[in-house]
Amino acid sequence: MLYLSTRGHPDRKRFCDILLEGLSPDGGLYLPERYPQVDAVLLAKWRPLAYADLAFEVLSLYIDDIPADDLRAICRKTYSKEVFGAREIVPLKVLDSRLRGNDGSVMYLEALSNGPTLAFKDMAMQLLGNLFEYELARRGEQLNILGATSGDTGSAAEYAMRGKTGVRVFMLSPSGRMSPFQQAQMFSLQDENIHNIAVDGVFDDCQDIVKAVSGDLAFKRRYKIGTVNSINWARLMAQVVYYFAGYFQATDSNTDRASFAVPSGNFGNICAGHVARMMGLPIDQLVVATNENDVLDEFFRTGVYRVRASADTHETSSPSMDISKASNFERFVFDLLGRDGERTRALFGDALARDGRFDLSGDPAFAQAALRYGFVSGKSTHADRLATIRDTFERLGAMIDPHTADAVKVAREHLVAGVPMIVLETALPIKFAQTIVEALGREPDRPARFEGIEQLPRRVTLMIPDASAVQAYIAQNCD
Repeated sequence: MLYLSTRGHPDRKRFCDILLEGLSPDGGLYLPERYPQVDAVLLAKWRPLAYADLAFEVLSLYIDDIPADDLRAICRKTYSKEVFGAREIVPLKVLDSRLRGNDGSVMYLEALSNGPTLAFKDMAMQLLGNLFEYELARRGEQLNILGATSGDTGSAAEYAMRGKTGVRVFMLSPSGRMSPFQQAQMFSLQDENIHNIAVDGVFDDCQDIVKAVSGDLAFKRRYKIGTVNSINWARLMAQVVYYFAGYFQATDSNTDRASFAVPSGNFGNICAGHVARMMGLPIDQLVVATNENDVLDEFFRTGVYRVRASADTHETSSPSMDISKASNFERFVFDLLGRDGERTRALFGDALARDGRFDLSGDPAFAQAALRYGFVSGKSTHADRLATIRDTFERLGAMIDPHTADAVKVAREHLVAGVPMIVLETALPIKFAQTIVEALGREPDRPARFEGIEQLPRRVTLMIPDASAVQAYIAQNCD
């Protein structure tokens, strides 16, 4: 299996090379040259597997430069009861079975927040940490990970990498724009290989810095810069697994179809669903749910992708989705345009930098976003989140976080008779207690291990949104 850049760079690379590299040298994102195909026979073989073994089967289609026994051991080490607290790694539960009368529509919630930091990001990040440690040991090298987070990526990365041999983490986050619990999870870590940088700006500023530093090839090579953001293919590849796991739990036959509703900011989570669908998983719809930062919803409705300025990025009660530049969207557009690297580069490398937008509304390919690729979308507001959290708790007995509430609200707008709708959970409600209290008048449950976390000492550096300042900080802490 070889990997190519979405922007047409001629090089083709193996998995372990792009694992440590992140972005392609031309600024593009890596994708496999082809999507491995699954058929009814393979689906039948996979259906009864435990999650760790399913992960091995899916990942082995994309990774052929790690011996199979080693990869299987990494998967079983990652997706274990010791890490995720239960033998059922991603259990599915009925959220609502009384939808649109008696037409057979059922909405499920796929629990993805059983990991160490109580968020779905653990599903990929724990694997990434083990892959990094394995490959760095095999090469006798070190890696400095540079990342940006709007909330859950940072803590998931830091908990996965803390104490790992040969790895340092430099994590950027928008100052004051994460929930108090999210900030405490990250900033309370005292491990010497973990560096938190709070940027005086919004998430998009943090993401731009990561891309700028990663684009400085001389600096990147000197300081061995890698990334854990979902621009790293390994992150997205790991997320593909739970689409298969959710599908198997919601269906009885491999001819059945299912839809997935996904809270979307950076487009990584739902892009994994796109990959699963391209592999042949019988997905009907991929429902993109946005909050007030509705760049993606606007595209799927109109064909216009219009990046918002930092000042126009809303600060909302689903903060992990407060993103106006969806990095992984480039991967989907590359496929949408028939894998035309030159045209993808013109849109994402030129038009966005020059105009802050591009328009595919008149392009015949745009119609295929829904018809061929199954994408539909919708938007949720603060009032919608509160109403959905309240309704889900009072009527259905389930407490959900604000991001998951966005997905539930939009999912209800796209139900199809007889097709199960699977909502991907984002995080446990405790990570967003303020909004839960506003909706329900009570605090969400808190796992005992996180009692008093907000009062712990903090280790964080405040910095202006400037790539050169971040580079200087990295150099200072590496030389």
